[in-house]
Amino acid sequence: MKIMMVEGRYKGKINLSNLDTNILPKNIGLATTVQFLDYVDEIKQYLETRGKNIFIDKNRQKYEGQLLGCDQGGAEKIKDNVNAFLYVGTGIFHPLGIALNIDRDVFCYDPLNAVMTKIDRNQVERYNKKRKVAYIKFLEATEIGILVSLKPGQNNFKKAVELKNKLKDKNCYIFAFDTLDFSQIENFPFIKCWVNTACNRILDDYDKFPMPLVDLSDIEKMELITIKTK
Repeated sequence: MKIMMVEGRYKGKINLSNLDTNILPKNIGLATTVQFLDYVDEIKQYLETRGKNIFIDKNRQKYEGQLLGCDQGGAEKIKDNVNAFLYVGTGIFHPLGIALNIDRDVFCYDPLNAVMTKIDRNQVERYNKKRKVAYIKFLEATEIGILVSLKPGQNNFKKAVELKNKLKDKNCYIFAFDTLDFSQIENFPFIKCWVNTACNRILDDYDKFPMPLVDLSDIEKMELITIKTK
């Protein structure tokens, strides 16, 4: 079955009246979802007229400034140029992705309800503590289940095979799926740690796994740290 992706662009007016630039630092990374991409230039100009330096970029995303739940590549590219990020949109799912992966404050502005908030660093620390514990469990485990998504943009089968071949001291099993059914995870009690190679926001459902879950990106990051410190 073919899948057609349709962009849902917001066509109404946005309200910037409560966007408090006084609490924002000088250098800001701007990010939003596809719904509000048509307003990026307006928001950028609004901030610049109030003395802010605005940085916008993209990596694998289609548009500059576009933020995906499982891809913060654009924010990663500009992190060394900014003191904080400003997410313009609704909800915290997308900006939380920035806060979890980049050590910067993340401010959020809802342009529909004119509400400004900030991602709670304590929430980020609790989340990242779980990630560290899961990585330690991964090092200790000998029976590893590697999760591979078949969805376009999330399929990392090649990386899963590379990881399996690299972990010669562990028994690794690759589990491929389209939509992950958490109830099926319990059918493999011999797995002592799961490795996620799909969307890294599966970690939001950490509590649904009977065994620790570690993201492939965390394994890759820790390997880089180990190499650098040798």
